[in-house]
Amino acid sequence: MFSQRTRWSLQPNRLTERLTMRRRMGRPILDLTESNPTRCRIALPTEETLEALRAPENLIYEPSPKGLLAAREAVAAFYAEKGVSIHPEQIVLTASTSEAYSFLFRLLTDPGDAILVPRPSYPLFEFLAALNDLQLSPYPLRYEPGWRIDVAALGQAITPRTRALIVVNPNNPTGSFIHDDERAALVELCRRHQLALISDEVFAEYAFALQPDSVLSLAGTRDALTFVLGGISKLLGLPQMKLAWIIASGPEDTVNEALQRLEVIADTYLSVNTPVQRALPRWLKRRDRWTRPILDRVRANWHYLVEQARPPHACQCLEAEGGWYGVLRIPRTRSEEEWVLELLEKDDVLVHPGYFFDFQTEAYLVVSLLPPPEIFREGIERIGRQCADSGRSEDARSV
Repeated sequence: MFSQRTRWSLQPNRLTERLTMRRRMGRPILDLTESNPTRCRIALPTEETLEALRAPENLIYEPSPKGLLAAREAVAAFYAEKGVSIHPEQIVLTASTSEAYSFLFRLLTDPGDAILVPRPSYPLFEFLAALNDLQLSPYPLRYEPGWRIDVAALGQAITPRTRALIVVNPNNPTGSFIHDDERAALVELCRRHQLALISDEVFAEYAFALQPDSVLSLAGTRDALTFVLGGISKLLGLPQMKLAWIIASGPEDTVNEALQRLEVIADTYLSVNTPVQRALPRWLKRRDRWTRPILDRVRANWHYLVEQARPPHACQCLEAEGGWYGVLRIPRTRSEEEWVLELLEKDDVLVHPGYFFDFQTEAYLVVSLLPPPEIFREGIERIGRQCADSGRSEDARSV
């Protein structure tokens, strides 16, 4: 009766079952997976957010496939402040980056084609690929220390069915930006193999440890067909407002055809609501009012995490340059699943296991940097005690 593309396991995993049980028991949980800024007690400008939605023009419906011109001009001005010249006609608005991915997959691929995606990275791609009848071809990020793209492995993953290469900049959850040499290699691979380059830059404003050669955006890339994704879910901490964008750049003729086709796709759905589009210029013009409190929270929690997990501590924080997450390497005294279950049951701390983000080896934990400082710090201290106890137990067994 149902499509094969939705044939997912709908059974809750062990962690979900235990978490549900403990919440029913009324146990207080230190949730270090929370990445919804509207639930993290961050002081965002509530009145200013709402006031921008009260324009009388919101009662008039003026459908525009690419999005209202004033909103696209505001996005172009945002990139101009970064030193990137983007024309509003290069921009297509969508309701979310997930929808933007789907538009691009419909633009670029046929059923059975393949998309290159980083590993580790966010599990969203698996679902988007299935819903668009695509295959995923993962390419590895290596920790040296510092995360780097394995360009040789990436090149070997390209096949005649490969249509696009996705980079997440900075990557989620590793927090790694691409660097100048990687950008050159990616653009050359895409040019040589006629691939589209898709750069997801939703976390780009949240940098806390940039390297001199870190690349903040691929917008304006000219030598390969390139699509940059952004949106207010992360930029302004407003996931409930549902507005994102696609910026197309590259060889002029190819970009023009891509935009014409994208316009037809967008016109089929017209999914972006009018009030949010009309509010966008005001929000972006004063974006620091939203971005700064989130960045302050992320930086404070990141610095605390780094200080608490310095060598020779049994729990070590991996290097990152930005984003909303931190990655901890923990003793391999048990599986990641056993680690997260024990932290939940013994310490009331909820974390992500590394395998959730497709880490290929164990053992890693992933924590959100958004929770309130008192919750974050107490949770990290409890994780640290568990790691220290586990390390001492391992030392005792090895004697």
